[in-house]
Amino acid sequence: MRSRVAVSPIVSGFVHPSLSRFNTSGVLLLVVTGLSMSLAFASDVELATAKAEAKKTYDEKIVPFIQTYCSSCHGDKKSKGGVSFRYAIKSPGNPAFRRIWKDSLINLKAENMPPEDEKQPSAEERKMFEDWVAGLKHLSPKDPGVFVIRRLHKVEYGNTLHDLFGVDPEIARKLPDEVAGAGYLNSLSPLLMEQYLEIANEVLNRILPPEGTAPNALQEQLFGPVPAAGTDWEISARKVARSLARRAYRRPPSESELDVLIQVFAMARTHGQSYPDSLRLMLKAILVSPQFLFTTPGNETAPVSEIVPLDDHQLASRLSYFLWATMPDPELAALADAGTLHTPEALTAQVRRLLGDPRARALFDGFGAQWLGLDKLSTKTFDAKKFPQMTTALRTAMYDEARLLFGDILRANRSLTTFVDCDYSYLNETLAPIYGLEKTVTGRQMRKVQFSDANRGGILAMPGILATTSFPNRTSPVNRGVWVLEEVLGQHVPPAPPNVPSLEKQDKKAVASLTLRQRTELHRTDPVCANCHKILDPIGFGLENFDAIGRWRDADETGGTIDPTGELPGNQRFSAPKELKRIIATRQDELCRNLTAKLLAYALGRPLEGYDEIVVDQLSATVARDGYRMQTLVTSIVTSYPFTHRRTKE
Repeated sequence: MRSRVAVSPIVSGFVHPSLSRFNTSGVLLLVVTGLSMSLAFASDVELATAKAEAKKTYDEKIVPFIQTYCSSCHGDKKSKGGVSFRYAIKSPGNPAFRRIWKDSLINLKAENMPPEDEKQPSAEERKMFEDWVAGLKHLSPKDPGVFVIRRLHKVEYGNTLHDLFGVDPEIARKLPDEVAGAGYLNSLSPLLMEQYLEIANEVLNRILPPEGTAPNALQEQLFGPVPAAGTDWEISARKVARSLARRAYRRPPSESELDVLIQVFAMARTHGQSYPDSLRLMLKAILVSPQFLFTTPGNETAPVSEIVPLDDHQLASRLSYFLWATMPDPELAALADAGTLHTPEALTAQVRRLLGDPRARALFDGFGAQWLGLDKLSTKTFDAKKFPQMTTALRTAMYDEARLLFGDILRANRSLTTFVDCDYSYLNETLAPIYGLEKTVTGRQMRKVQFSDANRGGILAMPGILATTSFPNRTSPVNRGVWVLEEVLGQHVPPAPPNVPSLEKQDKKAVASLTLRQRTELHRTDPVCANCHKILDPIGFGLENFDAIGRWRDADETGGTIDPTGELPGNQRFSAPKELKRIIATRQDELCRNLTAKLLAYALGRPLEGYDEIVVDQLSATVARDGYRMQTLVTSIVTSYPFTHRRTKE
C-alpha cells in the first residue's frame, strides 16, 4: 500500500474548533503545562471604549482631514483614479470600505498622496490618520464570520478516501486542480459530478469483490453478515448505513439522511440486487453525497441565535482538515462523540498530537508552500542555457528543504524568527552544489546541515525562494524586495504605475556600462516610483549576492561587482545578506502579525475583515508573550473565536 499523497493543493484562503463553554466577556487564562496563555479577548467594556474613541476621532479629526486633503479629487464630484470617499465617509466601519482606508494609508505613508502640487498634511496629521486607520477595526461588530461551506479539495478528497478504505490517494489525481483564491470552490458541475461517480466506482471495485460474487474480508467488516432469511433486511441495512455514514460524513447522520440511504438500498432490492450489492449501491450514494464531498456546519436544528459555537464533530473535522488535510482519526472522532473536544485542554492536547504526526506535513503543503511561493516552483520557467541545473530533482529538493525547515520549526516549537535567521537547513547531494557544499553532502536523502557561513540559513537565503522571486534569466531585486515586504513583514506594496518600462526596455547604449543595481536605481529617479523603491530596493540589493537559483556570487549578470549594502528606515544599515537577515528578524511583531493573519485566513478558508483584525491583534499578542513560538500560534488559532464560532446569517 502506498503512503498518503501530500501534493500541494492550490488553495490560498490563508475552520476550526472551540470556545462554546466560555464567557467571552472577560479574559480567559488557560494554564497548560505551566504556560499561561490568554485565549479569549479584551473585555466588552474595553472594546466599547475603543469603539467610542475611534468614532470620536473620526468625527472630530478624520472627516476634516478628508475634506481638507482628499475630497477635491476623491469626493462627491470627483473620483480620480476610481477612488471616492463619497460613501465610505458615511459608514467608515463598513467592511466594504476597508480597502479604501488601507490603500489611503499606504499612499499617505509613501507620500504619494496628496500630490506634490496640493496642500500637504503635517507629520502630526499623517500620524493621526495612521493611528485612526489602525484602530478602524474597533468600529466593526464582534463577529466570527460565516462558516465557509466548501468542497474538499483534491488532496483532502484523496487522503479521506485513503483513511476510509485504504486506497491510494492518487485515485483522486484525475480531478482538476483548484483555482487559487481565498476559500474554495463550492460548485459541482456535471463534468465534475461524473468524475466523482467514476472515482466512487473505482473505489468500490478496489475494495469490494465484483457484484454477484462471494464477499471478501473487508466487505464483512463494512457490511456485516447477510441477514437471515425472514428478517427485515432494511433494519439491518439501516444499521450498516448508520455506521458507514458516521465515518464518511464525519459526524452522526440524521434519521432523514438515513432514510435517503435506505431508499437507495430499497431501489436496488426492487431491481433484484442481492443484499451485499444493494449495500454497495448505498455506499456509492454516500461517496457522492454533499455530506461527504463538502464541509458543512453540521447536522442541527434551526440556530437559536445569530452566532453559535461549532459542535464537537465539526470541530474535529475543522481541526483534522486544517492540520492533516484529511478526516478525523478515531481519537478525534471519539472525543467528538463524547462531547469533550471543545474544552481548551482537549483542543490543546489534540493540536500537539496532530502536529507530532507525519500527516502534519499537510500544513506545509497546503499553507507553507503557498505562503513562501514554492507552490509555483515546479512549473516556473528558467533559461535552460543559463540554468541547466534546474531539473525536476533540484526543484523537488528545493521544495523539500523548505518543507523540512517548516516542519522542524513547527515540531520543535521554535520562534517564528527562526524562519528568517537560522544557521541550518536540510540538503541532499542534488541541492548541496547550490550551497557550494557538494564535497560535504552526499546521497539522495535530505539531512540537517549546520552552516558556517552566516549569510546562509532562513527563507531569505533559501534557493527555492530566491528562484521563485527571480526572472527566467536573471535576478530581480524588485521582486525579492516586494516578497520580503509582503510575505515576511505583511506590508502592502502598491502595483507599479502604468507605462513604467522594464529594465529590458531601457536604452541599451545608455546602460551598457551599468550594473544591475545601477540600472534598477534608475527607477528611483522617477518621483512616481521613488517612494516605494526607496524601501524595497535596498532589501533586494541586499540579496543580490545570490543568483537567480540561489548560488553565491560576487558579480552580477553584467559582470559588475555586486554592492549588497543598504539602509532601511531607522538608520538600519547592512552590508551583507547576514546583516539584512538579522535586521528583518528583529522585526518580530511584524513577522508574527503577518504570519498570524495569513494562517488564520487559511484556517478559516476566507479573507479576513472587520472584527478579524481585532482577533489577529490578540492572537499576535498571545504568541509574542510566549516567545513567538510556532505551536503557540497554531494552538491560539484553533482556540480562537472565529475558529470556534460561526455566524448563522449572511
